[in-house]
Parts: sequence; structure tokens; C-alpha cells
Amino acid sequence: MKRFLLAIADLLSTLWRLLPLGLRRRLFMGLFVLESRGDSAEGLRRLLGLEDALELVTNERAMAYGRAEHPKHRLTDYHGFFIGRIADGERVLDVGCGYGAVARSIARARPAARVTGLDMDKGRLAQARASDNPPNLAFLEGDATRTLPGDGFDVVVLSNVLEHIAERVPFLKAVLASVSPKRILIRVPLFERDWRMGLRRELAVDFRSDPDHKIEYTLAEFRSEIDQAGLEPVEILTMWGEIWAECRPVEQGS
Repeated sequence: MKRFLLAIADLLSTLWRLLPLGLRRRLFMGLFVLESRGDSAEGLRRLLGLEDALELVTNERAMAYGRAEHPKHRLTDYHGFFIGRIADGERVLDVGCGYGAVARSIARARPAARVTGLDMDKGRLAQARASDNPPNLAFLEGDATRTLPGDGFDVVVLSNVLEHIAERVPFLKAVLASVSPKRILIRVPLFERDWRMGLRRELAVDFRSDPDHKIEYTLAEFRSEIDQAGLEPVEILTMWGEIWAECRPVEQGS
């Protein structure tokens, strides 16, 4: 159904683009102004809803532009953050690996490392396994909130994973107990990425970048949770509206 609707959109867009670009933009601007009128709070809520719809369309076009891989991987270079903190020869567990983009980057950059991607989504795992994977990369199916591979990994990667978990502190404690990693590398969305996040919360408009997110962290919330979990930060960066952190078990820093 989605493909059919997108095909219809492609056809209609050809007709739409027969109008001059300047006229199309003025029409859009006029509609936005009309939609915003009336009570300022209600007008803002409507405009923010339109912003969310535009974000969905932008991401769909970005995936098409990137040929099924979102260009944010390349443009933000967050893969490089993980790679730069993993030594060749280490054993790496990428929890919530999805279609394997991060795990694949690590395995290619660190050919002597042993990289394992773990995910519960059968479709994404099938896509990961069907990709051009280096020999030091393997994939496992499993729900990390229920079962984790045993001790045997030096580094755990959690790239946009924690925000999808309701009980994050118990989860992190379980990772430390089951996997016993030397380091955990974390990437999560930052609530303080834009003033409009505060406005959205004030107006009771959803500020999450994904409807499945249980949290989008302030820096204070992130520091509090890793502390409760028994982790200490080696490094915390705020990049591209996200928190990128290298953490280690407190015992190793004492």
C-alpha cells in the first residue's frame, strides 16, 4: 500500500511541478499562515504538527537519496565515534543493530575485531545478513531486554537503543552483569537539542523524534541514569542533537 501511495504521489507531483517554483512556495506559505491564525497556542500546535509531517516526508526522501541508507550515517559520522573507541582485536556486541550499518562499519574498520550484532527484528536481521558483510561480523536474533549473550565481549555498543527501553537502569545493570564489558558506547537523542523541544513540552505537543521513545534525555537525566546503573562517563559529547558517550563500570575507575 505504501509503495502504491508513493507512486501516486510521484504522478501528482509531476503535475504540481508544472506550476512555477515561486508560486508553489507562496501557496505553501499562505497555507501555513492561514493554519497558524487564531489562538497563538493552538496555532503553534497545528504548525508543529505540520513540522512533524514534513519531517516524515524529508526522511523518506533522504532514504531514497541515500539508496536505502539514511545519509545521517555519513553526514554526522557517528560511526566514527564508535570506531575511534574500539581497538583492533576487541570483541564487540552491537545491541539493537538493526540492518547492521554500525556493526558493519566497525567490522570493516577493525578487521581483527570480532563483531556481533544483536536484534529482535527478523526483517532487519535478514537485511543485515544479506548485506556485503566482512568475515569478522555475525548476527544474532534476540531481545536484549530478556536475554543477553554471556561474558565474552570487551565493548557493548548501544546506538539509539536506550531511549526505546522503559526500564533503562535495570537494563544497563543486566548488561554489566551478563556481558561484563570493559566499556559501553552509547548514543541517545538529546532533549536540549532545540528550543522548540521546550516549547513542545510546554504546549503538550509530542517532542519525541520517534513515537516509540520512552525518553529523550537532558544531560542531567543521562548522567543520573548511568550513575544509577554503576557506570561512569569517560567522555560525553553533545553532537547533532544527540549525546554520544563512552562509559565504563565504576569498579574499573576506582
